[in-house]
Amino acid sequence: QVQLVESGGGLVQPGDSLRLSCAASGFTLENYSIAWFRQAPGKEREGVSCISSDDGRTYYTDSVKGRFSISVNNAKNTVYLQMNRLKPEDTAVYYCSGGNSWGQGTQVTISS
Repeated sequence: QVQLVESGGGLVQPGDSLRLSCAASGFTLENYSIAWFRQAPGKEREGVSCISSDDGRTYYTDSVKGRFSISVNNAKNTVYLQMNRLKPEDTAVYYCSGGNSWGQGTQVTISS
């Protein structure tokens, strides 16, 4: 069974960091491009970052460039999203997607 499970969300203060994990089962992550999306209340889901399976290139939406970093641990079949210098506008449910699958999401809340 193909499955993606996110973890690592939480409530932190502005300027703090979080690392989200997306653990895959039922398929090998390194064979697929993997993306992180987020959806804030009342807003559409937006793409945050992705990593290409072809060449390992990474992409980021402008609002997170220089603060977020995506990486893959093939041995653990897990993708990470390191989020630094978090802002209140980063508050959202974060989802990972790949191999035609979506995770259930993990809540990230930035508040003082």
